[in-house]
Amino acid sequence: MPRSCAIEEFASVGVEPEGITIASFDQEFAALHRRSRELTEAMPFEIFYGNPGTPMRVVAAHSPGENILRSAAVVEQTFGGITANLWDDPFEWTLPETLSTRELVTEYLDEVEEVRRRAFMSFRQQADLLKEVTLPSGRNRSLIDLLLDTLARASEYHQRAAGILKTLS
Repeated sequence: MPRSCAIEEFASVGVEPEGITIASFDQEFAALHRRSRELTEAMPFEIFYGNPGTPMRVVAAHSPGENILRSAAVVEQTFGGITANLWDDPFEWTLPETLSTRELVTEYLDEVEEVRRRAFMSFRQQADLLKEVTLPSGRNRSLIDLLLDTLARASEYHQRAAGILKTLS
């Protein structure tokens, strides 16, 4: 999303460009992490990857757990890219076979949060939000746009997880 679109999106919900701060992004990402942990801890782990008795391959793409993990993976991919230029999709290490217990899932969520925190420690001043980040495609994108897009996509996956969980309950 071009910078002007990102700012227009914030403005449409009553946030002026000067109101978009590093601290507000930090708070939003931290809240998303907290909600993902809470959702993971609240649901019976038997339904994390789908309804009991339903084949894993049928429900995995639509389960609450899969959506929680995709939300975290979006965050991990962005902040891994920003901090270490590792833009890989964390698909392989977020498979049900790898994250087979609630403890392993929460450990993964906490690892993602730590990567995100480290990245935020490198953002020193508001002007950093306007700096360009080079993506794997070679295209440049402002940090503010990248953060807005990441937060929107991760939040969408989280909302799907909560909605599916509500349906399954």
